[in-house]
Amino acid sequence: MAKSKPRGRTKKAKKLARKIRPAIKARRRATAVRKRPAPKLPAFDPMTLEPRIGSGYPKPFSDRVGRREKRRLGDVAGLTQFGVNLVMLPPGCESSMRHWHRNEDELVYVLSGEVVLVTDEGEQVLGPGMAAGFPAGKPNGHHLINRTRRPATYLEVGTRWPGGDEADYSDIDMLVRIIDGKERFVHKDGTPY
Repeated sequence: MAKSKPRGRTKKAKKLARKIRPAIKARRRATAVRKRPAPKLPAFDPMTLEPRIGSGYPKPFSDRVGRREKRRLGDVAGLTQFGVNLVMLPPGCESSMRHWHRNEDELVYVLSGEVVLVTDEGEQVLGPGMAAGFPAGKPNGHHLINRTRRPATYLEVGTRWPGGDEADYSDIDMLVRIIDGKERFVHKDGTPY
């Protein structure tokens, strides 16, 4: 029976390992995720907040935004003048039905991914670092659509109008109106959903 060579690293491999070991350790230290203590208010980690999934839209409109996730950052921070939401829009999902607000300004700022902004002027692609603003009372319906295969995230910032806001939906038979002090979805003829 022939003798086999012992398994293990050769002298050359051991020498190479000794040379590159410090570089490997340095790389691991540089890329390691550092554990931080949990933040205390006013700081917080948005990803620990429970997302609101979907919308309050009546059927069939709720299906088009059904997988949208919103985390209400402004509420956690105790903001009363304006709201801030961290929104995750999955592939194939719409942010809302195309609409405009009568009383509240709105701004979106894309953090990651790509969305298509649809307005009365047409469509345009927004990517990370891009923003779009919609002044209150300007009848230019808008919404975002994720037509990619990856999720998109953006910040949504808007006025908090005392007593609520009213909205008009450009492409569908729906409005939001203040009825008995509450925001309600109604048809354009005023009948409730």
